[in-house]
Amino acid sequence: MIWKLRLAGLAFATLVIAQPALAADDPTGTWLTQAGDAKIKVAKCGANLCGTVVWLKEPMDTDTGKPAVDNKNPNRALANRPIIGLQLFDGVHPDGPNKWSGKIYNADDGQSYTSHISVSGADTLKVEGCVGALCGGETWTRAR
Repeated sequence: MIWKLRLAGLAFATLVIAQPALAADDPTGTWLTQAGDAKIKVAKCGANLCGTVVWLKEPMDTDTGKPAVDNKNPNRALANRPIIGLQLFDGVHPDGPNKWSGKIYNADDGQSYTSHISVSGADTLKVEGCVGALCGGETWTRAR
């Protein structure tokens, strides 16, 4: 009887210890951008990832007094959509262990870039955007 309890306790302890390791590679959650000006909710959308703006440090346009819109978008039909609720990820799919690739939209310049995303720690997400072989990136931190 005691060996069964010890075995059950060992199995439970192994499960508890292994759990953070599984969560460490999970990109889902809400992330604060490196500049601290937006929070992005990353969620699973089928086999892909979605990344949606859920908070802005400055949600109102200082010129108009209205909610911030996607006014840098070269497609004038999309330039009036609100930034909060804007989907930034397009086709971001698993691309190896702890790596996702697809497109990311940058509302600061209205352009989409090839992107690579990886979890670089329990509370950090590395987000890269690339034009050809030139890549730039930033580190987002898990929002509390």
